[in-house]
Amino acid sequence: MKIKLSAFILFGCAFCLHAFSQPNNAEKVYTIDAAKIKAHVQPTMYGIFFEDINMAGDGGVYAELVKNRSFEFAAPLMGWDEVKDKGSDGSILILNRTAESPDNPRFIRVNSKSEAGYGLINEGFHGMGIKKDNRYNFSVLAKSVTTPTVSLQIELVNSRGEVIGSATVEPSSKQWKKYTTSFLATETEPKAKLRILVKGAGTVDLDMISLFPQDTWKQRPGGLREDLVQKLADLKPGFLRFPGGCIVEGRELETRYQWKRTIGDIASRKMIVNRWNTEFAHRPSPDYYQSFGLGFLEYFELAEDIGASPLPIINCGMACQFNTCELVPLDELEPYVQDALDLVEFANGDINTKWGKKRAALGHPKPFNLKIMGIGNEQWGPQYFERYLIFEKAIRAKYPYMKLVASDGPFPGGDIFNYSDKILRSRKTDFIDEHYYNSPDWFMKNVTRYDHYDRKGPKIFAGEYAAQSVTTGSPKNKNDWRCAMAEAAFMTGLERNADVVNMASYAPLFAHVEGWQWTPDLIWFDNLRSFGTPSYYVQQLYSLNKGTDVVPVTLNNEAVTGQDGCYASAALDNVKHELIIKIVNTNQHPQKADFVWQGVKAGENGSLTVLQSDDPEQVNSLDEPKAIQPATIEFTVSGNHVALVLKKYSFNVIRVKI
Repeated sequence: MKIKLSAFILFGCAFCLHAFSQPNNAEKVYTIDAAKIKAHVQPTMYGIFFEDINMAGDGGVYAELVKNRSFEFAAPLMGWDEVKDKGSDGSILILNRTAESPDNPRFIRVNSKSEAGYGLINEGFHGMGIKKDNRYNFSVLAKSVTTPTVSLQIELVNSRGEVIGSATVEPSSKQWKKYTTSFLATETEPKAKLRILVKGAGTVDLDMISLFPQDTWKQRPGGLREDLVQKLADLKPGFLRFPGGCIVEGRELETRYQWKRTIGDIASRKMIVNRWNTEFAHRPSPDYYQSFGLGFLEYFELAEDIGASPLPIINCGMACQFNTCELVPLDELEPYVQDALDLVEFANGDINTKWGKKRAALGHPKPFNLKIMGIGNEQWGPQYFERYLIFEKAIRAKYPYMKLVASDGPFPGGDIFNYSDKILRSRKTDFIDEHYYNSPDWFMKNVTRYDHYDRKGPKIFAGEYAAQSVTTGSPKNKNDWRCAMAEAAFMTGLERNADVVNMASYAPLFAHVEGWQWTPDLIWFDNLRSFGTPSYYVQQLYSLNKGTDVVPVTLNNEAVTGQDGCYASAALDNVKHELIIKIVNTNQHPQKADFVWQGVKAGENGSLTVLQSDDPEQVNSLDEPKAIQPATIEFTVSGNHVALVLKKYSFNVIRVKI
C-alpha cells in the first residue's frame, strides 16, 4: 500500500495506530547524527541458514515427488505399495547388486502374470502436490528381463483414485537404460499418488523412479521447488549457509555429511538416513532420508542464483555431541582435512585442477568465488579445538585468503561458551559462530549483548537464532508476532554493532506443515502452498534496508535499547542516498516520536514501512499467509525531521532521501 502524505498529516493519521484513541504520551525526540559513521555494514550482514530438517530438502525445496525412488531406505518398500487392476496378478522382489553399484545397490523386479495392470504405487511426501495444466516429467532406469517385453502405464491418481494424468513407457533394452516421458495434469490435487502398472505378461527391473514438475526454479530438470526458492530470493540474502546444522555432524560419523557423495550422477549419490529421523520422540520421522538430489553443486548454484555468498560447513571429525560424541583419532584426521581442501578447489579451482575440472564437467566451469567456510557445526570442548587447529593450519597454508568460522558451542553463555570464547579469541579466529534459541524476553534483554565486545577481536556470526514462544525445542512453539517483534528488537543491537557482527541468520529455515521436527521456523509449506512467518518479514525488512554505514540514533543522548519499550538503529545507504531508521515499539500503546537528524540534508521524499499486529499472538498460516505483512506509505519531508506515531506492537522502517 502506498499513500502520499505530508509529515504533518502522517503524525496524526489513523493509519499510524489510531494514535488518539489511546492515552496521550509525551512526544519523544530521537536524534540521528548522520555525520558520525560508527561502522560499515557488510554485504553479508543478513543471510540464510539452510538445513535439511522439517523436510526442508527431500519433500521440500528439492522438487522430487517420489519418496524412496531407488529403494534404498532401511525398509526398501517404504513409500511404496503393491497395486492390482481387476483380474491382474504378479509379484515384486527387491534385488541387490552391491558389486555392480555399491552406492545404489537395490532395485525392484516386477513380474506381471497377466495382460491386466499389475504394479506399484508411491505415496510421495505426505502426498504429491499436483497443479492442473502443469507438465510433469517422469523418468526411470529400467531393464527388460523377459521376451516379449512389457509396457509401463504411468498414472497420477487423485485422493479418490481417479487418473489425473498419464503416459506410457516401453522399456525394451536388456541393459539398464533411462526412459523418460512427460504429461499434463488435468486437476489440482495436494495428495496425489504415482501409479506404475505393468501392461502385459512379463518381468521388468526398475530403479530411480522419478517424477518432477516442469516448473522448477529456472526450469532446471530435476531442480528445486520454485515458490520456495522465490521466497529465499525475496529475502535478498547476503550469504547462504549450508548444509547445516547438525546434518553436518550426523548422529554418528558414518552418517555425517560428505560433500563428495552429493555431486555427480544422481543415481550414484549414496542415500543415507537423515539425522532428524528419530531425534524427537514427539515427532518420529522413520521415512526421513537424504537422497542428496540437493547436493553441493546445487547449493552453490542456489547461492549464485539468489545473489548470496556461499558459506559451506564441513565435518571436523566429530559426530553430534548430543548423540554419540564419536571422534576420529587425530592421527586419522587427514582425509577429513583433505575433503576441506578439495572443497575449496571444487568451488574456486581452475578447470585444469582435479576438482575444478570436476566442477566444469558438471556444467559450471566458472568458479563460485568461495571466500569463507565453517569448520564443524555446533562443537565444543578440547576435542573440537584440537581438530579445529589442524584444519586451520592446513587451510591457511594452501588458501590464505579463506576466512574460517569456528563454533562457540550450542549456548549463548555458561561454561561451554566461556571456554570456547576464550580459546577462539586467543587464536584471533576470523569468525565465532554464536547460537541462541531463547525466549522473547531474553532477546529484548540482550539487545546490548555486543555493545562491549572487543572491537579488534574476532568477528561474530550470529549463525542460529530464533525466539521461542514456549521454551527451546518445544513442539508447542509458535511463529507469533511477539517472537518476531523481539527478534526485530534484538537485531537493532546486531546492526548497531555491525563492526563486530558481520553475519546473522535465523534458523531453521523451512518446515513442512505435516513433516516438521522443530518449531519455530522461518517459512512453512505444504505440497502446494507456502507462506512467510512474521519472523520472515522481519528478516526481509532488515535485509532490504540494511544500508551501508551505521550511524547513531539516541534518545536523551543514549542508544535506544529498550527505553519506554523502544529499540532503534540507523544507517546511511550511500548507494541509494537515503537515511534509514529502524525502530521497534514493543508497548501495548502507540508512541509519538519525532526523528531529528543532523549532518545530512534531507530531500523531499520519504517512506514508512510498518510490520504490526494488535495481537502479539497473531501468526500467519497457509489459509492466512499475510495476516501480518509489511505496509508502506510515502510522505514528504520538510526540514530536518519527521514526526509520526509508532503503532503499538510495531516494527517501523523509515527511509528519507538525502
